[in-house]
Amino acid sequence: MSDDNVTNLPSQKDLETEIGDYLAKKYGGKVKLVSAGMFSQAEMAEQQRLGKAENKRAKFNFDLKPQELIAYLDEYVVRQDEAKAVLSTKICTHFNRIRKELEKGRRNRRPGMIKGNVLLVGPTGVGKTYLLKLIARYIGVPFIKGDATKFSETGYVGADVEDLVRDLVRQADDDIDRAEFGIIYIDEIDKIAGSRNRIGADVSRTGVQRALLKPMEETEVDLKVPHDPISMIEAMEHYRTTGKRAKKVVNTRNILFIMSGSFADLEEIIKKRVNSNSIGFAQQITSKNENSRFLELVKAEDLIEFGFESEFVGRLPVVSCLKTLTEEDFFEILLNPNSSVVVGKKQDFMAYGINILFAEEALKAVAHKAVLEKTGARGLFSVMERILLPFEKTLPSTDIRYLVLTSEMVADPAGELERLLNDPDLRREQEDLYRTLSRREHQLLVEFIGEKYESYLTSRDIAGTPARFGMMASCCQRENLDPRHVCEEFADYIDHIRQCAEMTSDECEIPVVFSKEAVDRLLEIDPLNLDTLNDKCEAVLSSFEYGLRLLSQKTDIGKVVVPVEGVDNPEKFINDIVSENFLT
Repeated sequence: MSDDNVTNLPSQKDLETEIGDYLAKKYGGKVKLVSAGMFSQAEMAEQQRLGKAENKRAKFNFDLKPQELIAYLDEYVVRQDEAKAVLSTKICTHFNRIRKELEKGRRNRRPGMIKGNVLLVGPTGVGKTYLLKLIARYIGVPFIKGDATKFSETGYVGADVEDLVRDLVRQADDDIDRAEFGIIYIDEIDKIAGSRNRIGADVSRTGVQRALLKPMEETEVDLKVPHDPISMIEAMEHYRTTGKRAKKVVNTRNILFIMSGSFADLEEIIKKRVNSNSIGFAQQITSKNENSRFLELVKAEDLIEFGFESEFVGRLPVVSCLKTLTEEDFFEILLNPNSSVVVGKKQDFMAYGINILFAEEALKAVAHKAVLEKTGARGLFSVMERILLPFEKTLPSTDIRYLVLTSEMVADPAGELERLLNDPDLRREQEDLYRTLSRREHQLLVEFIGEKYESYLTSRDIAGTPARFGMMASCCQRENLDPRHVCEEFADYIDHIRQCAEMTSDECEIPVVFSKEAVDRLLEIDPLNLDTLNDKCEAVLSSFEYGLRLLSQKTDIGKVVVPVEGVDNPEKFINDIVSENFLT
């Protein structure tokens, strides 16, 4: 390039003016050119801050009420009403408060504000982890679980508690903004209680408590650490390509910490405190089996005596106790349509093409055996596995495709399996019993879906009809899915049918809607998924296009309602309407 050409190049200001004029002519005032030179560094920093705040507001759109979350948990979790109420209320309050702060553009929380971090106290197998996983799935925030026993005080050998925050970022697909609105759940927190008889540093107990103090309140955690080679490599690569050192940090101000533990000896401390307030004949005498009720009376002083430092207890202002589950509770868990124990075994046997159901008497027997395990709800899994393992091992190699677990099978799995293999009459009885129980299960599912999800369908402007509840129940049985998942899928399918009709309405310039019955007919397609449903809708609606364009010329036609006949025979349906409007 010659020197003359270089000297004829326009200046930055001339280029901006020329590009700005072009954009104004082409798009009017809708598009403008903004140059970095038009702002001072302070203004640019403020614009960048506002942009980040707007980005956070866009990513965080929480609008859930405690009662809604409680209703969701009731679908899956038996009892534990207090824990469900406490968790739902504090979590909803925490995230709704964040939303309000973001809407008002607040940058910092007022001094003295304390996060509602929660401590869950309860024996093993009562649903502590299950509750948190359900909540995280429902509200859609990043969630990470860790065990307190794996950590040591910062600077010592062992995992660093700040690694949980880094794991939260990875769980959020490296989106720091999303991670800063996450939940960190730490189990077995009772295992880091300090030993009252120990002398010297205790880096795996009280040291971990001290390390947790700042993250539980507010601190900034650096994502780049020497013991994480991936973060170091990313930092080096960023420096190689940009020449700048990037410091990625996560602020824990809005991260909610929830901790749990079984606290095996805590009830003795509480009982001692409670009984010390009464003497003589007023003093209560309790058995070991009654000790668990004392957990409901837990106070901060009990936790401190248990081995926690006062600063640590102060950062857990909300304490909730979960109750020990009874045999009746176990039976109710197994009867629940969302029971992971029962649904899981159905899926196991369906992997071999074997249909399995469970008689109520058998579920009662399983619940009784599970209580003897003394491992809480986990005992249900153990008992069910022991009973069904011989059947799961043997039946796939036979032609048996129907199995009903009976109380006799629970009592003697090996003997009943032998009978089933050698007695054709018993096989026929099993198949007949399966069909009877399947009809009963279908009816119960219809009632369950109607009771639990009719309001959800109404909120999405979808009519909950017995026919639709029946289709959903059949899908639950056929696919071994929980009712909520199926209900949400069906709502998405109906929305998609509407969208297809709206697109045709815009293209043909005349409103087109499917009747309820026509929508139900479309939902009967097998297999039912978005791809097959979309193909069916396109096939039906494309048959209407020519006739709809003709009908759009008639000013007295408000809209075209497609009945079942229009889905079954679209060409005949549209031809009849055109003939009726143009040949009469």
